Amino acid sequence: MNRIVVVHGVRNYQRGLSPHASRGALAAAWSDRLAIGYKDACLEHLDPPHITAAYYAHHLNNAEAQGARDDLDQLPLEEQQAVLAWLRAVGLPSQPAEGQSWGGLPLRQTIDLVARRRGIAAQTLARIAVALLPEVYRYLSSPGRRAAALQEVAQAVRSSGADVVVAHSLGSVVAYEALHAHPELGVNTFITLGSPLGLPSAVFDVLDPEPVEGRGQCPPGVTSWTNIADAGDLVALPRRLGDRFPVTTHQELHMAMADFHTLGMYLASGLTAAAIAPHC
Repeated sequence: MNRIVVVHGVRNYQRGLSPHASRGALAAAWSDRLAIGYKDACLEHLDPPHITAAYYAHHLNNAEAQGARDDLDQLPLEEQQAVLAWLRAVGLPSQPAEGQSWGGLPLRQTIDLVARRRGIAAQTLARIAVALLPEVYRYLSSPGRRAAALQEVAQAVRSSGADVVVAHSLGSVVAYEALHAHPELGVNTFITLGSPLGLPSAVFDVLDPEPVEGRGQCPPGVTSWTNIADAGDLVALPRRLGDRFPVTTHQELHMAMADFHTLGMYLASGLTAAAIAPHC
């Protein structure tokens, strides 16, 4: 049976489950969503590939922060700076009002400003910030956690024998670095979903390997890189990842905000199924 490795994004810590059980639970849920995607793409005559889950959330989980960081005001200064970098990409004006600085404004006030400019609820932006940036910062700022997450992805690919990696959200960053760190894995197809790889400052500028002259590099051995971004996904910035990376194909979908930025949403899309099927 053809196999793919799927790498999760933020907020996937499986409380109460061992890493082994977590991999199984996630793979089962993702398989159900991908089956929907195959139907959406009119590929019912094909069997969706077997999914191996690359699970690294337990390495980024901070038990002390659980329940204490559900509020912007509880984010440490470093994470607030990461939120500001994301807000600039979402739609923060390049220059603040005269006599002000973005770092000097309360974070909630900055979010309110961006929300008004984008015509969305400030609560939505705040929820994304609290859900996304702490884990992104934790991964990128901690060498030990980062190395452990990379090893989880490498081991999932190695043990499954898969040559297709599908990675969502922060998982696209982890997978990108893992494929560079382990060129021996032989992955030739890379599919990124809702990826923040190109997010200035907070992600792009601290990648390993470091971008060269404003461009990221294709992982060794990868001959096909498809990026899929929802038009309303405020995490997939910039949506056209090909502006910063050697992406082979860029696809844009338009989904309901009710299922905003979830891996399930992307896997259930016919565009994702169509990107996977030729390589399986």
